[in-house]
Amino acid sequence: MFDNLGLTALPAEDEALRAPVRAFLEEATAGMPPERRARSWSGFDAAFSRALGERGWIGLTLPKEHGGAGRSLFARFVLVEELLRAGAPVAAHWIADRQSAPHILKFGTPAQAAFYLPRICRGEAFFCIGMSEPGSGSDLASVRTRATRTASGWRLDGQKIWTTNAHHSHYMIALVRTSGDAGSRHQGLSQVIVDLKLPGITIRPITDLTGDAHFCEVFFDGVELAEDALIGNEGDGWMQVTSELAYERSGPERIYSSVVLLDEWLKHLRTQPTPSQRSMALAGRVLSAMTVLRGLSVSVNGLLAQGHSPVIEAALVKDAGTTLEQLLPEAIADVLGDEPDAVLPDGLLRTLAYVAQIAPTYSLRGGTREVLRGMIARGLGLR
Repeated sequence: MFDNLGLTALPAEDEALRAPVRAFLEEATAGMPPERRARSWSGFDAAFSRALGERGWIGLTLPKEHGGAGRSLFARFVLVEELLRAGAPVAAHWIADRQSAPHILKFGTPAQAAFYLPRICRGEAFFCIGMSEPGSGSDLASVRTRATRTASGWRLDGQKIWTTNAHHSHYMIALVRTSGDAGSRHQGLSQVIVDLKLPGITIRPITDLTGDAHFCEVFFDGVELAEDALIGNEGDGWMQVTSELAYERSGPERIYSSVVLLDEWLKHLRTQPTPSQRSMALAGRVLSAMTVLRGLSVSVNGLLAQGHSPVIEAALVKDAGTTLEQLLPEAIADVLGDEPDAVLPDGLLRTLAYVAQIAPTYSLRGGTREVLRGMIARGLGLR
């Protein structure tokens, strides 16, 4: 299970999943322009997600009794790697599959697992994450959205923002305050599952610089939740959410967000009789860095597979991965300047334009670079 660098290697039985997934994706994405494929994990296509569910490729790691395939985290790594490489539109099921389902399995009740997990595996239940709030940024401990106990359950009031695909989702797992106030920090936080069809919920999409509108702000005004909306124990929200973020921060999506652009640029280089030395140096730099980051990401998956909660390790992968992702559009645009007279492919230019606009968000989603580096410093005993 370990290669000669000391990093976790992908087991052969999981690597074998790559061929059938790649064959399916080649057909599913045929004719899809690269600027659309570059959106990949922000590309919403419910029919595509249901097709994956029909093949057993959602909830791949979940137990078979809950509709999953009972495969390892390494099998899911292979699947995700192929999805992102192809630029498949995975946003519909992405959050539910990546973190909501394993989170419910780990902290939820048997009744919650029995209700939600089979629906997630079939591509019928889409989740969003209710963490960020206005004025809080990545400081999750300062959340003000409150769930107050009632005779029948909870009353939810407050606001979330930058909530990806809330307008398309069926449910939200929200971090809320059930006791104390914002000054209480990590104390008094809990997590609840919110049915987004309930009265009192308003969802407003936010249009970004690229013209897409997958971010949303979500308002809760006296939303009545049942008692069983609570995940885990009341007051354990901080511990639970940091565990959940290890799934969000460690996967291939923290390395491959710009991979369609990279592929389009490399395809262009291969058509050139003599690519510039700067282009060749950049290609070598990027591919060598990506190889190391991929090994680290696989190894974090290995820790997760062993039941650990690698919060610091995942933060390191996310920080280094998004740094590389953000380097790509700027560096590629720079070396293309070496070819002022070259006729560049339209697909490459459109993809570059999109990725250059969206890349600044890569170091925001899943926790800002500054917050992650603070976590890393604490984990290393430096602060």
